[in-house]
Amino acid sequence: MSGNCVHVHREATLITLGCDYNPEQWPAEVWAEDVALMRAAGIGLVAINIFGWSDLETHPGEYDFKRLDRIVELLHENGIRINLGTATASPPPWLVTRHPEILPMAADGTRRYPGGRQAFCPSSPLFRRHALDLVEQVAQRYGAHPAVALWHVSNELGCHNALCYCDVSAHAFRSWLINRYRTLDRLNQAWGTAFWSQRYGDWNEILPPRQALSLRNPTQMLDFHRFSSDEVLAHYEAEHEVIRKHSTIPVTTNFMVTAHIRDLDYWRWAPRMDVIANDHYLDHRLGDPAAELSFAADLTRGLAGGKPWILMEQSTGAVNWQPHNLAKRPGEMLRNTLTHVARGADTICFFQWRASAQGSEKFHSALLPHAGTDSEQWREVLELSGTLRKLADVAGAAVEADTAVLFGWESWWAAEQEGRPSTAVSYLDQVHAAYRGLRELGVTADVVSPDGDLDRYRFVIVPGLYLVTDQQAARITKYVQKGGTVLVTFFSGIADQDDRIRLGGYPGAFREVLGVSAEEFFPLKPGTTIALDNGGTASLWSERLRTTTAKTHAAYADGPLPGVPAITSNQFGAGHAWYVATALDPIGLRDVLRAAAHQAGVEPTGPENDGEVEVIRRHKNDKSYVFAINHGARSIELAAQGTDLISGEQVSGRLKVTPGGVRVIEEKGRRP
Repeated sequence: MSGNCVHVHREATLITLGCDYNPEQWPAEVWAEDVALMRAAGIGLVAINIFGWSDLETHPGEYDFKRLDRIVELLHENGIRINLGTATASPPPWLVTRHPEILPMAADGTRRYPGGRQAFCPSSPLFRRHALDLVEQVAQRYGAHPAVALWHVSNELGCHNALCYCDVSAHAFRSWLINRYRTLDRLNQAWGTAFWSQRYGDWNEILPPRQALSLRNPTQMLDFHRFSSDEVLAHYEAEHEVIRKHSTIPVTTNFMVTAHIRDLDYWRWAPRMDVIANDHYLDHRLGDPAAELSFAADLTRGLAGGKPWILMEQSTGAVNWQPHNLAKRPGEMLRNTLTHVARGADTICFFQWRASAQGSEKFHSALLPHAGTDSEQWREVLELSGTLRKLADVAGAAVEADTAVLFGWESWWAAEQEGRPSTAVSYLDQVHAAYRGLRELGVTADVVSPDGDLDRYRFVIVPGLYLVTDQQAARITKYVQKGGTVLVTFFSGIADQDDRIRLGGYPGAFREVLGVSAEEFFPLKPGTTIALDNGGTASLWSERLRTTTAKTHAAYADGPLPGVPAITSNQFGAGHAWYVATALDPIGLRDVLRAAAHQAGVEPTGPENDGEVEVIRRHKNDKSYVFAINHGARSIELAAQGTDLISGEQVSGRLKVTPGGVRVIEEKGRRP
């Protein structure tokens, strides 16, 4: 069950600052200096033994815990709690040398060699046996140690090896399919194997969807994603089970809720975690990295069921794995961090403590940089630590939101398979566009599963939800019928859980509630812009749409479908359903979101702006806290009444937030 991350703290009212530490990279004489500096920086939680396998088990079955014992005791003596890794994130060289069959296989049938990390097939029973033997040793030795506050299974599971196409994976995939479908007739029907003579007569005929000379079976590929996510989760659960025999301490692993990691369905994973943890790094390959950070934080909170969560990794400055690794500007680390806190994180950790001198991540920033303590980066770390101490009372507070954005990994997988109407249409782009529009309107949103409860929300956005089950469609329809407001964007509701097209017209599952029907998609070439008769513009997509019961708000003024509806709304039962049948320009999308939010009775938390200002509210008991974060170059003023927890200033009426500034106000006279 997803729990509350305050279990890793000594006290319930504390925002914890933490980090990864890799003492095996440094001589022992450095450790005392590191721990002293950790204390100076207010570090309360340290992750160790994440990549410790080759250090602990130098030869098969030969364990040496002397160095790990020393660092555990050193941290404990200094009052620093431990997030203890199981050390299984990468197999040691002796294991892959003796058993090269554990190495993962790519879709083209070639093996991937060791030398990096995660060089194993998630389905390999041999790898799992060796990994669990190590976990048994670690858990038995430290399971009741008073310094251990949290167990950290492996590390970023599935980051590189979630999809393995080897024969061992093929056997596991068949077992998974037998459990899902029971009979070949059901599988053949679900996969549509009547197409291209693909009907299976024996389970052993089925392989993973390896690279082929043509397009592959889309439902086979979808199921392989489902299987792969479940298979990596099964490894987590196997380690969790071993730990639980020796320890009652909470167990988790670090998710990767970011822009380009999509192979794991974390809605299925979240209930198996004792506490939700996420790694997040600013992605400068995106047009608006700060907006994606906010989205990832809200999605992580959704996975945590609205409860506080752990930011397990972030960076003080540049990372090392993007094409252009940009350093953070002065104050940016503080703004990034408090955005996570504002959106529900009660534990803030960094990768890593001391910047590595060697290895693949030697140019990745750290709390203690190569330059040492006489550096601006270190001074910003100390500033952040002091700020988090002042925000102790915020710990445990819930984030206020009456708007939800639906997001599903299965829909992401299905929508971006081979043979789709336009490769220029990205599921995540649609999600981010809708979320960014809400953020610019000052509306705080929860990000929830398509299977989630919608009743507590005034307004629900359904961006590009291509794959929708009957149950999900019925839940959304019922939500509107009972009085909710929903906004659906194009390429939604098209297919069922088997990626089978819903016949009768698009948008399939949502035709009735939206009061529209489309007979044909008209994708546009990238770079093409079409005009709307409301003065706006659109791109990427259009469709031959007609209204049945809906009202038209805007139609295409040119392009392939002049006069055809592009934006509609429909009264359905006691609620309203909006449809956006094209990729609107940012201003146009924001206008539609504003109109729908107003109709729903949504109250923005902050002012409408260009995304440079974020205002988020958290509350607990009878207290309310407002975070105002100014990413821009101009001062802003907001209405506020209360005490600034960072500066101690009393605010009465108007709150000024300077360029790049952050204010956190404990509100006076407002009850949640």
